[in-house]
Amino acid sequence: MRRTSIFKHIDWVIVFLFFALCVIGWTSIYSAAFQEDHPSIFDRTQEYGKQVIWILTSLFLGTIILFTSEKLYTRFSWVIYGVSMLSLLLVPFVGKEIGGARSWFHIGSFSLQPSEFAKFSTLLLLSSFLNIPLINLKNFKNQLITAAIIGFPILLIMLQPDAGSALVYCSLIFALYREGLPAWYMWAIFTCIVLFVSSLLLPIPWLIFSILLISIAYTFTRNVKTRAKQIPYIFVAAILSILYSFSVEYIYTNVLQQHHRNRIDLILGKIELGSDIRWNLDQSKIAIGSGGFSGRGYLDGTQTKFNFVPEQSTDFIFCTIGEEWGSIGSFVVISLFFALICRILVKAEKQRSTFSRVYGYGVACILFLHVFVNIGMTIGIVPVIGIPLPFLSYGGSSLWGFSILLFIFIRLDAQRKEIL
Repeated sequence: MRRTSIFKHIDWVIVFLFFALCVIGWTSIYSAAFQEDHPSIFDRTQEYGKQVIWILTSLFLGTIILFTSEKLYTRFSWVIYGVSMLSLLLVPFVGKEIGGARSWFHIGSFSLQPSEFAKFSTLLLLSSFLNIPLINLKNFKNQLITAAIIGFPILLIMLQPDAGSALVYCSLIFALYREGLPAWYMWAIFTCIVLFVSSLLLPIPWLIFSILLISIAYTFTRNVKTRAKQIPYIFVAAILSILYSFSVEYIYTNVLQQHHRNRIDLILGKIELGSDIRWNLDQSKIAIGSGGFSGRGYLDGTQTKFNFVPEQSTDFIFCTIGEEWGSIGSFVVISLFFALICRILVKAEKQRSTFSRVYGYGVACILFLHVFVNIGMTIGIVPVIGIPLPFLSYGGSSLWGFSILLFIFIRLDAQRKEIL
């Protein structure tokens, strides 16, 4: 009886979008990694054959989650989080180094990346904490606890180091804003990003003048009755902004690694044409641009065929789609992601519990950041930080992690419908 009820209340639209993206990813990996002496798309010695296994096992994991009581996630979120954090703590010491980061456990021929599973475990604990009665994110103590829940995995992932995976957790601030986090936190983060970029592009005197001018203009836009009370806060904000601007050069030179500086300089247009540093981005743009409106055709992408694009089956899988299917194919893929994220947000807003609502918003935030950054780095609007495109990029850890993340929400949403 319970099985019938579960399947009756599953949101099959989300399941369909998930499966459609997985199939598009699988066929794109086949094109990106195609070997003439291994033509079968089911060849398990090749990436495209292995991806079939990851998709099938992801569906199996999703099915298990659907048959699991939602109480498992609410009652044992601390345990799931603890196990996940322990794996992140161990991987720098016993893990395998790939691409300059020690982020993987290597078991025989199988590699597992714990940071991919830390996303749903962190989101479960965050949802469980905010589900406690009378928890208010306007309270500073609650803000500190929330920051610790999210900040701990960020710290452990940075020790690997893997800045791209750590960045993903910052997207959860939008879910926290929905739950009552003061808006000035988001404005502070946005201001820090703008000041960081501005400090690298503008002379410091010009930047200081701009900060003071904006502060004065902002002061005179305030209500006359409250202006006197707000002037000290505006003054402190201006001083902190100026001090932060002075510190950017030190952070940029002494904290960031050389490859991080190269990627930032590339986006800011400081790298000359023909430089080796530009190679990856230039080839990515050439691949997507050469696809035109309708693409070169499946398996006919020259940039893909001759391996000009780096990591073309993982981080740069979107280049294969853009080259072979053109603007039409790119629009379809982006539309599917847009539909999936919007569907999750709509469902999240309908949840009857804070736990399910926070979790749903968190899933949407994580997916959005992955999609925006991954596609953005292939077209040169964000630095290359190496995070996968959900459900499309090759890799078992990535697909499993995203599948678990998504199917837990599907299960929570099904529970909402069961009790209506």
